[in-house]
Amino acid sequence: MTVSFRALGTTAVVATTKRGCEGDAVAAVERELRAVDLACSRFRPDSELARVNRARGERVHVGPLFVAALRVALSAAETTGGLVDPTVGRALRTAGYDCTFTQVVARDGSAFEARFSHVPGWRVVELDDAAGTVRVPAGVELDLGATAKAFACDRAAAAAASVSGGALVALGGDIAVDGEAPDAGWPVRIADDHAALDAPGPTIALTGGGLATSSTTVRRWRSRTEELHHLIDPRTGRPARSPWRTVSVAAASCVDANIASTASFFVDDAPAWLAARRLPSRLVSIGGERACVAGWPEDSS
Repeated sequence: MTVSFRALGTTAVVATTKRGCEGDAVAAVERELRAVDLACSRFRPDSELARVNRARGERVHVGPLFVAALRVALSAAETTGGLVDPTVGRALRTAGYDCTFTQVVARDGSAFEARFSHVPGWRVVELDDAAGTVRVPAGVELDLGATAKAFACDRAAAAAASVSGGALVALGGDIAVDGEAPDAGWPVRIADDHAALDAPGPTIALTGGGLATSSTTVRRWRSRTEELHHLIDPRTGRPARSPWRTVSVAAASCVDANIASTASFFVDDAPAWLAARRLPSRLVSIGGERACVAGWPEDSS
C-alpha cells in the first residue's frame, strides 16, 4: 500500500509491505518528520538550528535529535574532505535561497542581485554530544540541507517498518527502505525531475539501504544577472559548476547515498570518485548523456 502527502517542502511517499497498517506507518513517519523539521529547519524561527544561528557565538543547549543530525552533517564534512559542509548557510542565503523554495521562485529575479559568501568550514562548529550544546562563531550560519532530509528519511523508514514489517519512505529525491521488502524489491523510478512522481525514467528495484538523487534541475532560481541553484560548492561559496545535472546513488543508508550524490557535483571526475567507493550510481550530464558505474544497471531505453 502506498500513501503520498506534502512534507518538508516536498512530496513524501510511504509504502508498506502489508495491507491494513498503512495508517500507523504514515503516523509514525509524520511524527519523525515533524521532529526533524522542528530541530533542523532553516525556515522555522522556532527551530533549534535557527536558535543556534541567532546565538552570535554563544553556546546553545539543544536536544538529542539535533545533536544526532548535526553529528551526521559533521561526519559528512569530514568524510568528504569538506565537500559536503553544514556551514554553507550564509552562502545559500546571500545567493538567494533565503526563504522557502516556493517563495524563492515566486520572487522577481530581475530585481534580485545575488551575493556570494565565504564558507568558513565545518571545523568551526563546536558540538558537545554529551552536554548537548552547540556553538558556532558569530556570523556563521548552519544549513543541514545536504543531510537532514536523508537523516529524516532513514529514521522515518525505520519507524514505519516497526509498525508494518517493511516500509519504503521517499522524500523528494531521497529514499530509504527498512524491514521486509517485496519479493521483487521496491520499484523505484529514477528521473531528472524528482519532484514529479510521473516523470519519465528507468525503474530499478531496491531491496535495502537507501537511494538519493541530487540534481541542479529542480531547485533553480534567477537573479538579475544569472541563473542559480542550491548546490553550493564550499570552496567557492557559489553554486557548483558541474558537467552533471543529475546524480543518483545507492548506498547502505539514505544518508550515505545523499552525501555521495551531493559531493559528486564538486569533484573533478564524479564517475571515478563513485566507482572507487563502490557506490552504484547513475549520472546524467547537462547534455543528457548517461553514465552508470559500480554495478548500476544500464538504462534499457
